[in-house]
Amino acid sequence: MLPSGPGPHRTVPRLPSVSIPVNGRSRAPGPLQPLQAVLFDMDGTLVETEELWGEAMAALATQLGGVFSAEARQRTVGTSMRVAIQILHTDLGLVRTEAELLADAAWVEEETAALMTTRGMPWRPGARDLLTAVRTAGLATALVTTTPRRIAALVIDRIATDLGGTPFDVTVCGDEVPARKPHPAPYLQAMVALGVEPASSLVVEDSQVGVIAGLASGATVLGIPSLQPLEPAAGLTLWATLTGTTVEDLAGLLAGTSAAVPGT
Repeated sequence: MLPSGPGPHRTVPRLPSVSIPVNGRSRAPGPLQPLQAVLFDMDGTLVETEELWGEAMAALATQLGGVFSAEARQRTVGTSMRVAIQILHTDLGLVRTEAELLADAAWVEEETAALMTTRGMPWRPGARDLLTAVRTAGLATALVTTTPRRIAALVIDRIATDLGGTPFDVTVCGDEVPARKPHPAPYLQAMVALGVEPASSLVVEDSQVGVIAGLASGATVLGIPSLQPLEPAAGLTLWATLTGTTVEDLAGLLAGTSAAVPGT
């Protein structure tokens, strides 16, 4: 069984609207604190599901009479479904009504859910071992994803089955926040629910919008690129993989002492 963490798993009530500017820069960092919480993105960070979202959007593009370009697909990584569909429409040179946009988004979500069920959701390299190690160490954990709850639940349940119990104290999904990544609201909402400060939190992300959100929340961020290259930034550490990463490595990132560079 998965070791129990600092508290029972729970979803998080929606926070009131927040007004924190997001301009691609991190907030001024607070004083260094020992690592207390690790907040994980889902698609492309813990599990290999970003490819399924891309396959579903490519199928929609075909239905709409076009081909979804690789460059446009890359720009959708980590974004909300509305933004992703808007990028797709622009890439195809289409002008769609609001009703059509919502219908297209719903179709992609349902198609992705079907692909998750039939194709499976394999772990990203090193993610399962690291998540288990984080829980064993007694650190607080959160899953923070732009994916809506009804789709994310498929992945959350699969992770819980694989690990013999839920590894997350808190899960925050894209339809449960006042603003989505790259806004810091999802990560701040998770930190409030966990009762931790940004200075004691580490965010693990694979997308540019997720990195921006994590940095803007005031947390230290570990970036593990999957389908999208990540731009260097203050407060961001870039590694090629989570394979071989230990809890001590993560704690070292907050303290500025980690020398491990997995995958290089």
